[in-house]
Amino acid sequence: MKAEYDLATLKSRKNPYASKLKKPVTMRLSEDVVAYFKGMADEAGVPYQSLINLYLRDCLANNRKVQINWPPAV
Repeated sequence: MKAEYDLATLKSRKNPYASKLKKPVTMRLSEDVVAYFKGMADEAGVPYQSLINLYLRDCLANNRKVQINWPPAV
């Protein structure tokens, strides 16, 4: 291995994984929801944000729909 490398001669190239990068978003989640996923993430040994992403990806793969029952209007 060389003791020194001349970085000026290196050619840049596109990131081959750029199409697979995740999009950063800001979400407001309830404290209990975050605590729930952080607890599950600690048990699984993964970051909680990755666990949330895996859960949402599973919902997408299984075409799950949320069921919301709003209280009747007064």
